[in-house]
Amino acid sequence: MPLAKEITCKNALTKTGIPGFKYCLNPYVGCAHNCIYCYASFMCRFSGHKEPWGTFVDAKVNIARVLEKQLDSRRAPEGRLIIGSVTDAYQQAEAYYRLTRSCLEALVRYPSLDVQILTKSALVVRDISLLAKLPGCTVGFSITTVDAKAARVFEPGAPPPGLRLAAARQLVEAGIPVWVFIAPVLPGVGDGGDALSALFRELKKAGVKEVLADTLNPYPAVIQRLKKIYREKFPAALMDLELCSSDRGLYRDSVRKKLNTISIQYGCSMSLI
Repeated sequence: MPLAKEITCKNALTKTGIPGFKYCLNPYVGCAHNCIYCYASFMCRFSGHKEPWGTFVDAKVNIARVLEKQLDSRRAPEGRLIIGSVTDAYQQAEAYYRLTRSCLEALVRYPSLDVQILTKSALVVRDISLLAKLPGCTVGFSITTVDAKAARVFEPGAPPPGLRLAAARQLVEAGIPVWVFIAPVLPGVGDGGDALSALFRELKKAGVKEVLADTLNPYPAVIQRLKKIYREKFPAALMDLELCSSDRGLYRDSVRKKLNTISIQYGCSMSLI
């Protein structure tokens, strides 16, 4: 993990354009998961860093105090809040800084927001006792593939998918609603019938019944990074990547059909966003 730089913030809650949510909360700037397909790399130009996205982490060390002030104001914010929209709130730095946990403690004291968390980390189970006190709280795990070798290529700094699935089961058993976000569906790697069936089979074992998915957003910088990886590691799937980036609508229709069929087979609620 890169050594986190300690910074301060003026606002903890910020308005978001993410459909279904009013606010987002990101305790960190940057993310050590270094996912090759990460759309959030555009944040580099706002971070003050010259290093590539995925190689730096800033910790907003005052975020919990700022959040508490916002929640304790006369016009307390209301609506749905997503924690971890352009960072992972449970990346490795959280084990030391505990900023996400401190924010959850504030949200428990001032429960005006419906909280959803999106993460790739099993560390979230550390906070089960707090999550259980937040009415309507749900946890989403981002999982693109259950193939550990492929996951290491595309998500080199993230915990392996098996750990995420184990954490999902632990949360489900604790009564915390869990969903999984297949994002992005990896062309030629994670979008085949066998790959998707393997993923949904593991989700069923973990007790996950709600799945969301999204196809790859063909941002030029992301496609450039992916093409390099595909040429080196998955040359047979390069044509699938080309199709996804050249005709996203056609590709989405194909993926939607596969997901609908397989999700029904495994008893999951499925939405392609």
